[in-house]
Amino acid sequence: MNHEKVLAAFDRELRRQARPDGPETRVERAGDVVRQVGPEHAWNGVIWSDLDARRADAAIAEQVRYFGALKRSFEWKLYGHDRPADLDRRLLAAGFTAEPAETVMVGETADAGRWAFEVPPGVDLVPVTDRDGVELAAAVHERVFGTARDQVRARLLDLLGAGELYAVLAMAGGTPISAARLELHPGTRFAGLWGGGTVPEWRGRGVYRALIAYRAREAAARGYDFLQVDASSQSRPILLRLGFEALTTTTPYVHP
Repeated sequence: MNHEKVLAAFDRELRRQARPDGPETRVERAGDVVRQVGPEHAWNGVIWSDLDARRADAAIAEQVRYFGALKRSFEWKLYGHDRPADLDRRLLAAGFTAEPAETVMVGETADAGRWAFEVPPGVDLVPVTDRDGVELAAAVHERVFGTARDQVRARLLDLLGAGELYAVLAMAGGTPISAARLELHPGTRFAGLWGGGTVPEWRGRGVYRALIAYRAREAAARGYDFLQVDASSQSRPILLRLGFEALTTTTPYVHP
């Protein structure tokens, strides 16, 4: 993989030219910043910035004012290669709080056919196609990540309604034990793997790996070239073994 070219495509297609990720959201270009704005349950924040040391503080202050006027908490999604180099310290000084950093990892869908696709005995993988499936996925996310079920439900229903979601559940004896989604970005070469979470008693049995392979094959069938994941320290080793490569890092900086 040519890291420089893939990173340039990632920045261009998913950040600078980002599309709204739900029917109630919009993407705006405000000077040197690209941001997404939507209702409270949607993701609100800065997707891309093109700043230097002279303009950075004013741009940060403007975003704080803008989202504050809307009464929205928001996230500045900072990537390891963003500039200026001290943008992280400037965000902290402006009242943002840093959440744990993740690794942006990219895999090629051409490799998906070689990935193991096994699930433990008694486990079935079931696509999410309606509100009932969304409710089960939201319940899993609430248990695994602590995210409020209402917030996850609203988010997944928005994506499902926009036709930009392919979610899957791992079911054991009628009980959901894991949930994950594939976010589709029409007009780009990238599909995103998000929300992969397994309840504690089922971890370490290959469920997460099976959900990756399952979604990867779906992305390949839909014509996407790359899979992108914001990987935690837990999922990074699994992804590396599958052939994913680290592209950069990303850290959410959150402002109330």
